[in-house]
Amino acid sequence: MFEEVVAAKLYNRENPAAKKPVVNHLLFCEHPHVFTLGKSGAPSNLLITDELLEKIEARFYKINRGGDITYHGPGQIVGYPIFDLEALGIGIKEYIHLLEEALISALADLGIRASRLEGATGVWLDVDQPQKARKISAIGVRASRFVSMHGFAFNVNTNLEYFRHINPCGFIDKGVTSLEKELGAPQSMEAVKDLLFKKLSAAFGLTLA
Repeated sequence: MFEEVVAAKLYNRENPAAKKPVVNHLLFCEHPHVFTLGKSGAPSNLLITDELLEKIEARFYKINRGGDITYHGPGQIVGYPIFDLEALGIGIKEYIHLLEEALISALADLGIRASRLEGATGVWLDVDQPQKARKISAIGVRASRFVSMHGFAFNVNTNLEYFRHINPCGFIDKGVTSLEKELGAPQSMEAVKDLLFKKLSAAFGLTLA
């Protein structure tokens, strides 16, 4: 889909009268157990050996997004917005800000007060209490030809034990949490996806496919 959006943009640039529609997409998925390291991350933030990776049925990849190391797995919603940032008139910083805003708004609807943490991307709880601050959603993005790729990971019913094998996003003094942990019961993945879709559509003023 990313290639389709870029191709439509290039076609319109070369054929100004044609105006092929550029369709923005928002993809949700759940990954198998995997640790990913962004291009600016430190490999030392993976705290386990290859043997233990195999034992816990996880994989490790270096990828081309921003940010440090994070975990993806079952019970976590990973969102991949494929947006034409040029048409929206926004840069990467504002794009990240709007992602955070949409996720914070979704959490508010679920009865959880969340916010940003100065000096760190993502969405956090209890940022005014450093010993209790914990991340519920990580963000790592990249754009090419002003089209976004990668996005965010939102912990719903995530097995948080996997985060013990890394320094999440490079932090050694911050915790990680999930909707299930905060609300005391497993949550409907489909209901949360519907809520995130609504909030992200509104935040960017888009009709999404």
